[in-house]
Amino acid sequence: MTDVNYIPSKQGARHNPARTMIELPAEHLERLSSWGGVASGMSYVFRPSTPDSLHEVLLLARRSGRTVGLRGGGNSYGDAATNNENIVVDLRRMKRILDWNPATGRIRVEPGVTLSDLWQYIIEDGWWPPVATGTSYTTMGGSAAMNVHGKNAFKAGPIGDHIIEFDLMLTSGETITCSREENSDVFHAAIGGFGMLGIFTSITMQMKRIYSGLLEVETCTRADLSEMFGYFNQHASESDYIVGWIDSLAGGKSIGRGDVHRANYLAPGMDPHPAQTLRTENQHLGPNLFGVLPRSVMWLLMRPMVRNAGMKVVNKGKYLAGSFSGVKKYQQPHVQFHFLLDYIPDWKKAYEPGGLIQYQPFIPKETAYDAFSEILSLCRRRGLPNYLTVLKRHRPDDFLMSYAVDGFSMAMDFRVTDENRQRVVWLARELDDIVIGAGGRFYFAKDSTLRPETAEAFLGEERITRFRELKRRCDPDGILETDLWRRVFG
Repeated sequence: MTDVNYIPSKQGARHNPARTMIELPAEHLERLSSWGGVASGMSYVFRPSTPDSLHEVLLLARRSGRTVGLRGGGNSYGDAATNNENIVVDLRRMKRILDWNPATGRIRVEPGVTLSDLWQYIIEDGWWPPVATGTSYTTMGGSAAMNVHGKNAFKAGPIGDHIIEFDLMLTSGETITCSREENSDVFHAAIGGFGMLGIFTSITMQMKRIYSGLLEVETCTRADLSEMFGYFNQHASESDYIVGWIDSLAGGKSIGRGDVHRANYLAPGMDPHPAQTLRTENQHLGPNLFGVLPRSVMWLLMRPMVRNAGMKVVNKGKYLAGSFSGVKKYQQPHVQFHFLLDYIPDWKKAYEPGGLIQYQPFIPKETAYDAFSEILSLCRRRGLPNYLTVLKRHRPDDFLMSYAVDGFSMAMDFRVTDENRQRVVWLARELDDIVIGAGGRFYFAKDSTLRPETAEAFLGEERITRFRELKRRCDPDGILETDLWRRVFG
């Protein structure tokens, strides 16, 4: 196979003029980027507000000979929500709460409802989303399509485990209802199927009952990766959430050192004022960091530090501050614990102009420690340490294109520049070999570098064949495509 740059450059894919039947309106032509900013291109963007107007876009795609990619909040780090020189359907205007039962916690929403919309709608009734990503700006449609997870993945699994049923519009315009009992094969493939089988028009989910707007939180530092794993193994059974931050620039005996945060829900009666702590105004992050610095300008202060020397100072300072503090226990609002990526708005701008990619492997518990040790060491040897490393614990699930394992994941943010772009690609290939050798998997919501042969190695030929058969059934003309689909499966 020839050497191909799998982190796309900032120009679009070539258009096949043989497919064009009618011209699309130029006023819909926009530049879209991956969330990490590494890839971008021009697409015809449509923003339907109803299922009927969504169907009209599908008809237009057929007449124009273009493919359709789906986009929610645009939070996928790579090219999962871009479709260069073709059509992109932005679903954020389809954001209605269709039904809510505060007695049972069952809710039915349109795909454009964000996690922020969701928690604000339900929290004062004593409910919380069962799975929360690191940002509150993900949409429910995108979350289902990627089968996202949170800091409680080891206990609650991915969002798909809490979806009861959904309505899926096929490219023919027909809408089918899918659940574990009805159209079960499509149900287990469309969740985590990255938008390639159909378009969610409604999603019914079960929320989590809570008795306080606060969580009991414990934080401490661990001196190396062995201690980090030991903490997870010791406390997983008694925690509702656990997440670790790793100082990836530390080497030698300190490799894998970092902070661990774990949290638990408050039991009934533990919060003397639940009506107050559950109010939305007592959950928001507020406009200033530490009550002084405007969050909106923090990315500018970060920018000079986003390089190896600067991040070494930042990471070491963070670790030492945690070490001096020792074990800390406190209560914290749900929003402040969960949405760490929202603390500094537009923080990704600190990585401009090149942007960033995230590499997140999922590795079984039996091989995770050795694999992650090797990964952290290799990144240092190649002179490409990642600047933000997050460790989580996971459990398996029964979805067709699952990334989950009974083990751990390690999400790593890499800065991309014109000078290091090809080196990052080569590093990703070396990391792929480590992950596959350890029996690991990959997550399409984060991926920017995966190759077809690597995808087949972790999914298996049989699983991919089953998915392709379902795609032919649900989308026989291949209308639904993205840059990710073409890169990995096309």
